[in-house]
Amino acid sequence: MLPEGIYKRRKNHNNTPPTVLLILTNCIVLAILIQLFTGCTAINNFFWGALAILALYNVYTIRRNPDEYTWLNGLIYALSIAFMVFLFFYFRGQPHNC
Repeated sequence: MLPEGIYKRRKNHNNTPPTVLLILTNCIVLAILIQLFTGCTAINNFFWGALAILALYNVYTIRRNPDEYTWLNGLIYALSIAFMVFLFFYFRGQPHNC
């Protein structure tokens, strides 16, 4: 009735594209950095250092997988970066309990 291999897992189960992994990594790391290292009056210097390391990771990932970043994927990546910048300024403008 069903083919034999339908429920067998593949050995290298790599179904998530690198573009999605990079966008998720950026969102998670930026959310953690904003929560931990942006205060009421100033932004900690570690925030900028960690953001620079994240940018280097982005460059490394894009250089490692150039065939994955087509025009549409590049546009989605750029829009996600712009959205994260917007969220940074939005959260910085919100009132804090200091």
